[in-house]
Amino acid sequence: MTDQGRGSPQSAADAAGAGDSGRAGPNHSGAGPVGGPGPNHSGAGPVGGGDGSVNSGAGPVEGHYIVCGGNSIAYRLILELTEQYEVPVVAVVPDRSREYGPAIAELPGVAAVLEYSTLTGEALGAAGVERARGIALMDGTDQENIHAAMAAENRNHGVRIVLRIFNQRLGEHLEKLLPNCAALSASATAAPAFANGALGRPHTVEVGGRHLYVAYDEDIHSNQLCLVADRIDRQDLSRLRLLPDTGGRAADFIRIAERFGSGEGPIELGRPDLDPAREPGGLAALQPLDAEPALRQPLAKRVKWWLLDSLKYFTNTRLRVILITAFAAIVVGAAVLYYRTQHPPGLGWTLYSTLLDAAGAAQPDLPADQALGDPWARAAQVLITFCGITFVPLVTAIAVEALASGRRGLPRPPGARTRDHVIVVGLGNVGTRVATLIHGTGLPVVCLERDPQARGIAAARALGIPVLIGEGPLEAQLKQARVKHARAVAAVTSDDAANLEAALEARAVRPEVRIVVRLFDDDFAHHVYATLGNVASRSVSYLAAPAFAAALMGREVLGTLSVFRHVLLIAELTVEEGSALEGSNIGDLESAGGVRVVSVRLQRRADSYQWNFADRSRRLTPGDHIVVAATRAGLARIIQ
Repeated sequence: MTDQGRGSPQSAADAAGAGDSGRAGPNHSGAGPVGGPGPNHSGAGPVGGGDGSVNSGAGPVEGHYIVCGGNSIAYRLILELTEQYEVPVVAVVPDRSREYGPAIAELPGVAAVLEYSTLTGEALGAAGVERARGIALMDGTDQENIHAAMAAENRNHGVRIVLRIFNQRLGEHLEKLLPNCAALSASATAAPAFANGALGRPHTVEVGGRHLYVAYDEDIHSNQLCLVADRIDRQDLSRLRLLPDTGGRAADFIRIAERFGSGEGPIELGRPDLDPAREPGGLAALQPLDAEPALRQPLAKRVKWWLLDSLKYFTNTRLRVILITAFAAIVVGAAVLYYRTQHPPGLGWTLYSTLLDAAGAAQPDLPADQALGDPWARAAQVLITFCGITFVPLVTAIAVEALASGRRGLPRPPGARTRDHVIVVGLGNVGTRVATLIHGTGLPVVCLERDPQARGIAAARALGIPVLIGEGPLEAQLKQARVKHARAVAAVTSDDAANLEAALEARAVRPEVRIVVRLFDDDFAHHVYATLGNVASRSVSYLAAPAFAAALMGREVLGTLSVFRHVLLIAELTVEEGSALEGSNIGDLESAGGVRVVSVRLQRRADSYQWNFADRSRRLTPGDHIVVAATRAGLARIIQ
């Protein structure tokens, strides 16, 4: 169930597996003559060169971008670079006949596909790193990627380096060491979308102290920033338009007001019989989140479920009868002490004496005028003492078992208090981060994992999260995880079929449970949306690849928001002298569609975010900053 890759600490390779469908010939994956230093070189076009360098028909390839990796994120990244940014790409894959190697070789716009099992100096030289504008390291362990990044920097000082790394703290140090480097984590980029989907709350991106999210239809408020999608049909998501050209920002505001009103009833603009036909389908808008919804369970429920959970220690019927009888006898003895003791000082003293007697016939500290002269009171003390003997060993056993299991690191099975929880299926990089994020909200989490060697198991146990391990039927594991009491199930393994199986099994046990599945195939995801209700699907590579591509192009993406299976990028751009942004105004940037400017930071007031900047005709000058919501194509258009 893990999404383990090629040996990273909890490798984030989320390849769903493209099979072993090689192309004609074992060493050739191109459409034309290729050449190179040996059998591990293959081209996707008319490339060649007996010296092993990457060449085009007119000579060596220059100003290109190198993508190293054969997994799904590398594949998506190459798609982003070739289709959205239209730049030449050289791919370096560990095995062109496995994973996404064949699919990468077939992509148009790829200048060459080289096969090297490890990123050695020879591999970097063959890819032409000395002439490249940037290199993306998408596979391998953290150590391997860091080594390759330093080697690339030594060969080409100042080359743009983007590497995929699991240890984000280590990545921060590396960014300080290398002057033009960005270290990103695909699982960290995508995990919040899975976690928020499971919790039923919007996924947000923080910008200038505000948390922006995508709201749909009736959830759109009057403080929305811009319309981001229309024609939303959950049965046919192919009709959805992301950031469409709708005739200007004012038209978007009027359209939302006509549809949903301003909070005080619907707004009618003009005569209804003369208004143009309303666009079919739902709407989505970008707006700030007012406050995070409370997620932690109420104290009364937690106490109730804790008491129910404690009943697991009293599973034997005979033991229950003995303990209930002994407890009743102690209560009766306490009542006798209260009423039959000479000059009783009150209820407090009675409880004090009862507890000490139940703990082992300890001598209570009697008041000066107190005496137990009544035979009934003495008999009650004897009864309480003998009944207390039955409780002391049980309490001791429970304490020892709990402490010993915690010290041994044994998995803690879900109990009766495990309710309103989230079940995470798969403890790879993504699953581990999703479980950690949900656990941080205070909600209980239960994890399922088939691979006992998965490194995410240790991370989950360190947080006290119950982990169920084994190859048994998924239905039985879900029932053991108490899916009938769960609020959500997040299936985040690297296998689309396994994730769908988990969703269907959970739905069979509890039809109303919320389900989030990780799916790579877009067509498959569309069928899931159309067939299953209350199901959300996410793709790690689809969410992460745009951020990696923008980082490789030297742009800062603050975060990604999902609009069903579409990705909305939130980026902050700096207007530099001589760039395409200099001299443009907001109207120019938004006129072609695919881009909405949601905030502006002027050079003279760099610390102030001006939301929905009113002066849309003002020309941008060097030093200004703009925050945009953009599609992949829209962001590529304005930064080139």
